[in-house]
Amino acid sequence: MRKLTYLFAFLVIVSCTPKKLSADLFVTNANIYTVNEAFDLVSAFVIKDGRILEIGKKPELELKYTISEVYDANGKTIVPGLIDAHCHLYGLGVSLQYVDLVGTSSFEEVIERVVAFQEEKQMDHIFGRGWDQNDWEIKEFPSNEILDSLFPDIPVALNRIDGHASVVNTRVLKYANITAESKMKGGEVIVKDGKPTGVLVDKARKDIYGIFPERSVDFTINALKDGEEKCIEMGLTTVNDAGLERHIIESIDSLQQIGEMSIRVYAMVANGQKNLDYFLDEKGIIKTDRLNVRSVKVYADGALGSRGATMRAHYSDQPGQFGTMITNQGELMALAKRISVAGYQMNTHAIGDSANISVLRAYNNALKGKKDARWKVEHAQVITPSDFDFFSNNIIPSVQPTHATSDMYWAEDRVGSERIKGAYAMRSLLDKAGVIVLGTDFPVEKVNPMYTFYAAVARKDLENYPEGGFRKEEGLTREEALKGMTIWAAYSNFEENEKGSIEVGKFADFTVLDRDIMTIQEDSIPKTKVLATFIGGAKVYSRE
Repeated sequence: MRKLTYLFAFLVIVSCTPKKLSADLFVTNANIYTVNEAFDLVSAFVIKDGRILEIGKKPELELKYTISEVYDANGKTIVPGLIDAHCHLYGLGVSLQYVDLVGTSSFEEVIERVVAFQEEKQMDHIFGRGWDQNDWEIKEFPSNEILDSLFPDIPVALNRIDGHASVVNTRVLKYANITAESKMKGGEVIVKDGKPTGVLVDKARKDIYGIFPERSVDFTINALKDGEEKCIEMGLTTVNDAGLERHIIESIDSLQQIGEMSIRVYAMVANGQKNLDYFLDEKGIIKTDRLNVRSVKVYADGALGSRGATMRAHYSDQPGQFGTMITNQGELMALAKRISVAGYQMNTHAIGDSANISVLRAYNNALKGKKDARWKVEHAQVITPSDFDFFSNNIIPSVQPTHATSDMYWAEDRVGSERIKGAYAMRSLLDKAGVIVLGTDFPVEKVNPMYTFYAAVARKDLENYPEGGFRKEEGLTREEALKGMTIWAAYSNFEENEKGSIEVGKFADFTVLDRDIMTIQEDSIPKTKVLATFIGGAKVYSRE
C-alpha cells in the first residue's frame, strides 16, 4: 500500500512539472543593452528559428528551456545588430577590387600607389578611389600630366574619396570627347591655362566609363561578398546601400536566397528612368527577411570637399563658386510626387544649404496630408537655421558623424563663421525630428561603426582632436548615438518591428563587443573591437 502511495505521489509531481520548451541558442553571461523603450539591461536571452524567444536571466531561462547550443559572452557587452543607415556596400566591394587611395598625403603618393598596383596587376585599365586633396599639404585639385606620362595608352580614372570628382588621363578625355570648352549641366570640367586638367566634377564624369570594360557577373558577386565580409567583421548586420542599379539589387537577392550572403540590405534604388519605371511602376515594394526595396536615392548636389555642394551664397574660400545642383528644384518636385504616388520613400543627398532647402520644399510639397512618411535627407550637412523646422516624422535626418570630424579642419573656411552654425548639426536635427539615423557613407569614410559612435558623442577625430570637441554642443548622448545606429535606423527603414532592439519576436541580430561603450572612457571608444556578429541567431563572424 505504501509503495502505491509513493508511486502516486511521484506521478503527481511529474505531471505537474512543466515540460521544457526547446530553443536553438542560449546567450548568457552578458551585459546586454536591449535598446527597447525602457533601455533595459539584461544578462541572457533565448533564440529559436532565428528570432528572440525570451529575455531574462540565466537561472530562470535554463530551467525553462532545453537548449541546443549555448553562447557564453563571458561578461562582455552585447548590443542589437548594428545598422549603417547610409553606406555603399557594393561600392566598398568594388573599391576592394581596385587601387586603394584612401589616406594618401599627396598626389605623388597617389601616383606611387597606382604604379605599384599596375606593376603587380598588369591591367589593361586602371581604376582607383580614395584621394582627398584636403589632406595634402597643397590643398588643390591635381592635374593629369604625370598620369599621361606614365600611362599614355591605357585608360586611368581615379575617383576622389566622396565619388564626386575624378582625375583621369588624356586617354579617357579623348575617348569621352571632353575638351576645355565642354560644358555639362550638373558638372564641371576643371580647366587651367586653357587646357583640361583631367579633373571632372559630378556629371562631367558620366561619359567616361564607357571606356572601361563592363563588369562581369563574377566581378559583381566578388564585390558584394568582399563588401559583406568587411561589414560583418565590423559588427554590422544591416546596411542601407544608398543607390543601387536593378541588376545589383537582383544579385543581392539571389545571393541571399541561396545562402551565399547573410547581411540584411535596405536597398535604395538609384535614380534613373529605367530603374524608376521598373521598381515604381512594375515591381512595387520588395520585402524579404533580408532585402527591403522601397526607397529611391536621389542626388540634389555634390560634395563640400570638391565645392560641388550647392550654396545660397558663394563659397567663403572661393568667391563666385556656388556649387552645382545635380537635380534641380523642378526635377526634385516632379520626382517627389512620382515617388510618393508609388508608395516609395525618397532619400536625397543634400549637402549645401541651397540644396537642402530645395529638397525640404520638394518633400514638404509632396507629403501634404501624409503622416509618418519617414522620407530622409541624406547628409543634411549645411542648413540655414530657420530650415530646421521642416524636419518632423515625415522628414528624417540621416547623417554621418565622421563627416563632421573629417571636414572640421577646413569646413569653416568653405562656408564661413555664420553658415557653420547650421552645419553638422546633429543635436538641432534630433530636437526637431525626434529621431536621427546614423551611418558612415563608406567607402568615403571607414566602415567601423565604433568611429561613428565616437564621432557622434565626442565630436573628435581618432587623435582626440580638438580637445573640447568640434562644435560639441551639436553632439549626441551615448544612448542617442546607439539608438541612431539601431532602433532609429530600423524605424527609418520601416523595420522597427523586426530589428533594431533585442526584444521578443525580433530577429536575433546582435553584436558582441569587447568593452562597454556606454560606460568606458570616451577616448577608449574607437579602440572597441567586435568579438562576434550574429544574424538571425547564426554566428557569421567571430574574432577568434
